[in-house]
Amino acid sequence: MTTDTLIALVDGSAYSESVCHHAAWIAARAGWSVKVYHVLGRRDAPATSDLSGAIRLGARSALLEQLSDLDAQRAKLAHEQGRAILDDARAIIEGAGDIVVETRLRQGDLVETVTAKEDSGDMIVIGKRGEAAGLAAAHLGSNLERIVRASHRPVFVANRAFRAIKRVLVAFDGGASSLRAVDYIARSPIFAGLTVTVVFAGVETPAVVRSLEDAAATLRAGGFNPETVIRPGEPEKVLAAMTADTGGAPQPDAGHDLLVMGAYGHSRVRTLLIGSTTTEMIRSCKVPVMLMR
Repeated sequence: MTTDTLIALVDGSAYSESVCHHAAWIAARAGWSVKVYHVLGRRDAPATSDLSGAIRLGARSALLEQLSDLDAQRAKLAHEQGRAILDDARAIIEGAGDIVVETRLRQGDLVETVTAKEDSGDMIVIGKRGEAAGLAAAHLGSNLERIVRASHRPVFVANRAFRAIKRVLVAFDGGASSLRAVDYIARSPIFAGLTVTVVFAGVETPAVVRSLEDAAATLRAGGFNPETVIRPGEPEKVLAAMTADTGGAPQPDAGHDLLVMGAYGHSRVRTLLIGSTTTEMIRSCKVPVMLMR
């Protein structure tokens, strides 16, 4: 069942603005509304523990009262900051067009919130890195893999800089998740009018050629004129090269604006995005990645 709603997750990181721009781009093309969530961690809630027992250790009641006041003040400031983040997110998304936006401030665990609310949306958009990771290239958002594993919806991982998507690269191995990715692209208005390339990384075989031909036929039925490509080599290297930023210079195969691939499976390309190579691929990829279950 579809909801015609996109779920966008924002925090205080530099990636949140990109999340909002990508959410607006997707929602405008699909005709969806957007629900923006900011989740306060449990550490941002006022402490509920009873500190009075510490008096027996020599602490003064005045100090305990100050600590309690500071805790309440910190929780209040976190709440106000969350509201400000949501207000900014609403302004960015609404500024991109006639898009209905709702905002939600929640307390607790981010992944638990997503699991509880994902049925109210058709796709989830999250930044590649969260607030705690900062801009360090060696770190990814701590919740990213947990959300991909927990969610049954497509997860769109936004990179830091937004640019309108024109060329889509589909990582294909003939498995169930990559077939669903092809079918999703063929049916979704999000991808209408975009250039689509389907790539298989590995050794060319008759079975691979047939699978690519079937994928291309599905896309043609959806109104696309897809290109199919077989490239020898490790999937992560092939995909990284084909999504590399060429700086506007013509370069065969490179310059795709979005990578779409399955999140699970047994072959190398399908396990690529969950596991040791997953982290490296998302870390090094300079374009957003959409993961399909």
